[in-house]
Amino acid sequence: MSLQTTFLSYAPASPLERAIADGWNPVCHITYNRDTWVKLLQLPSEYAFGEAKLLCQESPETWVAWVPDHGEVVLDHGDFYC
Repeated sequence: MSLQTTFLSYAPASPLERAIADGWNPVCHITYNRDTWVKLLQLPSEYAFGEAKLLCQESPETWVAWVPDHGEVVLDHGDFYC
């Protein structure tokens, strides 16, 4: 009986993924405005665009935003970065 070592092949982590894994908090401490484009940490669907346009602030921590090829979503400050 022989032992076989199986190696799993993973795509290299992006700089953002490595920073988050290292404990970096992706929440930006800036003032957001209506019509600002922000980058999404996770896509709302497989075919959605990777950025969202902020439409209006729903609460101190959330924004209503529009994502091309997906539609309207509510984003928490932790869902996007600048």
